[in-house]
Amino acid sequence: MTDNWKRRTKLVHAGTRRSGWGEMAEAIFLTQGFAYDSAEQAEARFIKTEDDEFIYARYGNPTVRMFEDRIAAVEGTEAAFATASGMAAVSGALTSLLRAGDHVVSAKALFGSCTYVLEEVLGRYGVEVTFIDGTDLDAWRAAVRPDTKVVFLESVSNPTLEVVDIKGVAEIAHAVGATVVVDNVFATPIFSRAVELGADLIVYSTTKHIDGQGRALGGVICGTEEMIRKTVETYMKHTGGSMSPFNAWLMLNGMQTLDLRCRAMADSALAVAKALEGHDKLSRVIFPGLESHPQHKLAMEQTGSGGTVVTIDIAAGKEAAFRFLNALEVFVISNNLGDAKSIATHPATTTHQRLTDEKKAELGITPGLVRLSIGLEDESDLIADLLHALSVA
Repeated sequence: MTDNWKRRTKLVHAGTRRSGWGEMAEAIFLTQGFAYDSAEQAEARFIKTEDDEFIYARYGNPTVRMFEDRIAAVEGTEAAFATASGMAAVSGALTSLLRAGDHVVSAKALFGSCTYVLEEVLGRYGVEVTFIDGTDLDAWRAAVRPDTKVVFLESVSNPTLEVVDIKGVAEIAHAVGATVVVDNVFATPIFSRAVELGADLIVYSTTKHIDGQGRALGGVICGTEEMIRKTVETYMKHTGGSMSPFNAWLMLNGMQTLDLRCRAMADSALAVAKALEGHDKLSRVIFPGLESHPQHKLAMEQTGSGGTVVTIDIAAGKEAAFRFLNALEVFVISNNLGDAKSIATHPATTTHQRLTDEKKAELGITPGLVRLSIGLEDESDLIADLLHALSVA
């Protein structure tokens, strides 16, 4: 029956497990272990664990499994594994698939911590990584080799909002048997078509839109039953990156309003982008929903939305950007995104500060760049706040 439900119905009901008490709200099972009726039952469960059987919270938990089943149903995958954070999902997905000597091709426009995992962590253990312009399919074709095991990309890059052609990249990768791992945070599960377009593993930081209230860390890896249960879960349960039951409960509650929130935020983001485009203090307004965006057509085909994040480039540089940020009253200066509260971030000095100046310039992360995560406030208040801050800048 779940397969026939529309997305908003799945967001409310999919994966629900009720105890014998018949509770309406999802229950939090705050337990690290589970009791067995007999030694024989314990032995049998360690040999083969069925869907509604659990051994240890690091391996699985009823509340966490509810969240995993719900997000898998929404994303359109067979299974999911919930992780302690978004970066636990990224590093877990990649590390579970790779060994020393393997080759990875990755888009170079990435969140700073993703770059660290690829360059420093995987590189330290003998994995070769080739970085390319993710928007250029010819660059993917040139970089992928017969021994390429994984390709990695952000479907919409952080913070410059480049849109990568998932279908085109997947066709190139699958031709050599490589696994396609997509960090899909900016697309959100609401606008995602990643499975349909050919992604093998889809990664989310649930800290962002899925929680949506700035309350808790979390991540999730979505994919086939075979890949999640035999590759990802095996790695994650032994290395300890699983989600806590309490955080899973928060994510379940966040999902109930996810569709409503993301659509409202995306509508406001488009209004903000249109209001700011052409402003004389800005050298760029970057938003996939604007026709001026280089991948606007692809974004509309791939997600049907410009998303919830607008990036602006203040022409006068860092000092002007700081004056702008300090003049904001509705927007909060922070480094999260996807929150109900609108957030302004200066990537060059926060989320991407560890990159060299040369690398920042290559990625288009200028001193004046500001990332705006659009929340649920009235869009007219957001626009007025931004225009006032720009007048100060």
